[in-house]
Amino acid sequence: MNQEDARLQFRNAMASLAAAVNVITTDGPHGRCGITASAVCSVTDTPPTMLVCINQSSYVHDILHGNEQVCINVLGARGQELARLFAGMTGCSMEERFAQCAWQSGRLAVPVLDDAIASLEGTVCESKTVGSHSVIFVRIEHIAWHEEGEGLIYFGRQFHRLARAAATCVAE
Repeated sequence: MNQEDARLQFRNAMASLAAAVNVITTDGPHGRCGITASAVCSVTDTPPTMLVCINQSSYVHDILHGNEQVCINVLGARGQELARLFAGMTGCSMEERFAQCAWQSGRLAVPVLDDAIASLEGTVCESKTVGSHSVIFVRIEHIAWHEEGEGLIYFGRQFHRLARAAATCVAE
């Protein structure tokens, strides 16, 4: 199989991998920006750490690295249009993207989405280059979440609502 066929097969297979939809935001000396990302996951809870994969060709990539402080805004079911905006699908400027909804300045002075079902603020603590992307590790320093609301996932190249199950106890 040639490289282009392998790339296409990989992308098609990844369309079968359901993923939460997030808007990664930052603000600081390198500017304010955000990007939609589904390649986001937890790494460890001691210390709380997440990873975010960002294409190195994205101009957001260098701004995230330069500012070092980020917020992983986990979108709820009503966040489909916001996900499209921050994915660059609408042609809006970064300023117009942020103007489309309500944001607060978080504890780390990064944009925190009012409607996010979870917001995880943290500091970039490490980054690894893997092919065309950077795997950015973020040590989480502040967490906020809502106990209600439906989730948003990306599956089969489409957004889908995900109902929240009844609350359960978490064992320690």
